[in-house]
Amino acid sequence: MRYMLMHKLDENLPGAFDPSPEFMTRMGAFMEEVAKSGVLLAAEGLCKSSEESARITATKGKTTITDGPFTETKELIAGFALVEVRSKEEAVEWAKRFVDIFVQTGIDVEVDVRRVSEGPGA
Repeated sequence: MRYMLMHKLDENLPGAFDPSPEFMTRMGAFMEEVAKSGVLLAAEGLCKSSEESARITATKGKTTITDGPFTETKELIAGFALVEVRSKEEAVEWAKRFVDIFVQTGIDVEVDVRRVSEGPGA
């Protein structure tokens, strides 16, 4: 089963998108462990919405394109990991360990754990 782990941050909080060296060291070690475990398929961090971003919205047939930054967004997706695991519980366990890195460095974070839809031919 594949799960997408998406972490959200408030980009208006100081340091949210400018992590400390301590955070980067801890995160680097964790990502290395996840990769060595064989469950990690892909992972990336995202830039602030003020850095070359756009949002496309379609409402009632009308499409609107808005350039960043997205000031009204408190919970902006800041990165993701795609993992292949045996169960939701295993995905949640990896996500909890990921969250612990933020907690240890004083950063508030929210992580969504979502199963990837595996349609026909998947």
